[in-house]
Amino acid sequence: MMLARAIHFDESDQRVYAVPARTGEWCISGGFEFSNWSEGDLVGKARQAFANGWFGLETGGRVTFVAVTQIEEAELETLAQMLATHFVTYYGAPSAEAALPVAREELQQMVDLCDDHSANTLLTVARELSQAGVREAYRMIEPQDAGLDQFAVHGAPEG
Repeated sequence: MMLARAIHFDESDQRVYAVPARTGEWCISGGFEFSNWSEGDLVGKARQAFANGWFGLETGGRVTFVAVTQIEEAELETLAQMLATHFVTYYGAPSAEAALPVAREELQQMVDLCDDHSANTLLTVARELSQAGVREAYRMIEPQDAGLDQFAVHGAPEG
């Protein structure tokens, strides 16, 4: 089973998101955060989180790129409990037990998305508001085989 972890190629997420996700934390789409938003909510860093941010399950922060990787069933259940608690704390769910089925569904949607891809595939998300609500589109960047010679030139110094 596959899920996605936050990955950073530079420091830009530290500047564009109010709360950036940590490198390596498990992520889901997190579109639920924007379910009641309107154009008036789409300003500044909140706009960037809406437009392109994956949701980090540990920090509640956002990240632009995630990488597909394997996850164990037991770890997935721990993440479901964590997300259910988040729903209680931030969205007013009556209890973690009541929120757990919704948390599992959110995680399953991400598993379904990731299971279609090889390990190390990069994913991006793009959101827009429509009459029907928030629309999400995903872009996949497949891992490339690269030889060491593409990154370094080897040789002995001339003496």
